Amino acid sequence: MTNETAAADTAAAEEPIAERLLIDLDIDIGPWLPDGLQPFWAFLQDYPLLLVLILAALGYAIGKGLQWGLRHLLSRLTRRTESDLDDRLSRFLTKPVVHTTVIIALVAAVKSFGFDEVADRFMVRMLFTFLILLWGRAWFHATTLVIGVMARDTQRFSAFQPRTRPLFEMGLKLVLISVFIWLFMALWDIDGTAWLASAGVVGIAVGFAAKDTLANLISGVSIIADAPYKIGDYIVLDTGERGVVTELGMRSTRLLTRDDVEISIPNAVMGNAKITNESGGPAIEHRIRIPVGVAYGTRPAKVVEILEQIANDNELTVKQPAPRARMRAFADSSVNFELMAWIRLPEQRGLVQHQILMEIERRFSEEGITIPFPQRDIHIRSSSLETAGKETG
Repeated sequence: MTNETAAADTAAAEEPIAERLLIDLDIDIGPWLPDGLQPFWAFLQDYPLLLVLILAALGYAIGKGLQWGLRHLLSRLTRRTESDLDDRLSRFLTKPVVHTTVIIALVAAVKSFGFDEVADRFMVRMLFTFLILLWGRAWFHATTLVIGVMARDTQRFSAFQPRTRPLFEMGLKLVLISVFIWLFMALWDIDGTAWLASAGVVGIAVGFAAKDTLANLISGVSIIADAPYKIGDYIVLDTGERGVVTELGMRSTRLLTRDDVEISIPNAVMGNAKITNESGGPAIEHRIRIPVGVAYGTRPAKVVEILEQIANDNELTVKQPAPRARMRAFADSSVNFELMAWIRLPEQRGLVQHQILMEIERRFSEEGITIPFPQRDIHIRSSSLETAGKETG
């Protein structure tokens, strides 16, 4: 009874171990062979080294055949594409096929050496670990290739730009590494619960410690994907900062102001700010508006002619569309006009306004046109002064 009880306990202890294995390591091709090949298989098992050589050669031949078939099929499916991306991807992703068949053949050959269970499982796990590394290398190369092609084609893939390429590569490779680590742990029967719990705690701590950095990185990706502005645009923020975008990074955006001072603004601030892109729109030109008031009695047609001529004569204004002057209102002290002209660059606005205003003052002086200023007439009634004098006396 004691021996039977011990045997039962041993079987019960081994049964959960077998159930815990997520990957079946018992690969034996003997039962799958036809009856006619069973004697030959039994003969080869008496010569393990010969069996290894024959199975390795057979696995290589089968792998080469599968590899050729897959590449031929993929080449037919991608024949109409203009780029060679598909061909290069097929080479990367079908290269480990030969390794897979050879390693599976070697795993089957290991069974013929008659090792004990511990050594057998160790060797099988080592072979499959090597296979995981080979497939991981192939997928890493394919990922880098795809992201590089997308980064060069900025018209179709606006988010995949050269400056964002490292971020996407790192993110995808982290996903691949996580998958392959999970396969490795499942292969070696490692319980990952404790590891996941530790990673979760570390992730929460890092998230709280670097929340501003993460916010800037996420906002940087959003800005690049949404593209509210690009390098070289002249933008104005709702906080008053204005300038040319000189650099658009993952953490911050840099503006060069008209004072030749560079401002670095975190992307989290840029993502929540109201931005006026004066270089945006279908045209790169920027329109300026200059209000002008003249005295009553001045001929409006003469004022319009002078204003449009001044704008056309300026070297920094765009001739198409042509400058226009419009009469806007009859104010209390003046007749108001507005001169509208287009300039090539938004940062030239201050200089062009200065030149045009100086020229308007000179031409109006030559033409005798008065620029009025607000005036008020005060009338003092004499009866009020007399009454005030009597009360004082």
